[in-house]
Amino acid sequence: MASRGRGAAPFLILLAFLAAQCFHQSTEAKKVTTNLHFFFHDILSGPDPSAVLVARRSGRTGPNGAFGDVSVVDDPLTEGPEADSPVVGYARGIYVSASRQSPILVMGLDYGFTAGPFNGSSFSVFSQNPILDRHREVAVVGGRGKFRMAQGFANLRTYSINATTGDAVVEYSVTLFHYE
Repeated sequence: MASRGRGAAPFLILLAFLAAQCFHQSTEAKKVTTNLHFFFHDILSGPDPSAVLVARRSGRTGPNGAFGDVSVVDDPLTEGPEADSPVVGYARGIYVSASRQSPILVMGLDYGFTAGPFNGSSFSVFSQNPILDRHREVAVVGGRGKFRMAQGFANLRTYSINATTGDAVVEYSVTLFHYE
């Protein structure tokens, strides 16, 4: 009886190793790269803004008087830069002005798609965004649906900004590595 127990342990270890290899190979086979292009509309003005300031620190001074401001967003994502371009989804979450020296936002946003081949899927960004730089890159840290376990990056380019209202349109070129 004792010898049978000792023989079972190496067999179970081998079985577990083979199962792990099969699982690893099956998940690796489903890894894909997706490139996305859309426009993000951050609307601060008007009767129905898509970004709302929810917290502001008192005693605002220094080079970046907005330091510490927190905004909640529900920004439309569109096919083109025009306000009436077809909506493909929404970026929802928060951004915080997180630099005392210059306007840098730390963003925690979920980019969810409501139309097209990625309807019901989303990817998430948690990254700093130096908004005065015309070109910048943010990190993709996750996703769901067709973008399950996404990693990647988004290159952002300010398409337009209204200096009076703060309304902005940002062009996104996104590269996602994910399991489908």
